[in-house]
Amino acid sequence: MQEQPEQPFETGLAGRVELTVTDADTALAVGSGDVPVLGTPRVLALAEAATVAATAARMPVGRTTVGTRVELEHLAATPVGRTVVAQARLAAVRGRRLAFEVAVTDGDETVARGRVERVLVDRGRFVARAGGTA
Repeated sequence: MQEQPEQPFETGLAGRVELTVTDADTALAVGSGDVPVLGTPRVLALAEAATVAATAARMPVGRTTVGTRVELEHLAATPVGRTVVAQARLAAVRGRRLAFEVAVTDGDETVARGRVERVLVDRGRFVARAGGTA
């Protein structure tokens, strides 16, 4: 019987990233609308960055995670100049699949919340299959 490698991740791992909103982060700039407030694609990217931060310190050499599923509610507009904080908490580990709960806040206000799922992969093989260089 082949021995299973030790799971490097456990529920409760957390990551946090911040962004001060600039004109380049607005819906108008990223093509997701015509208003000068934080665009949903940037909110999603920030939430994903928090999930990556949550696993960074325990990532095995040669491995990485890739996003596979997202569920996100963008609840409030954030104007240019405000700083938002994205936090991710690893809520479930199912083999190579990692399920995170995410929240993006502006002070006490919840800007967005949802779930992000990622899967642990061999980085070199993943990049090679995608047609890139490792």
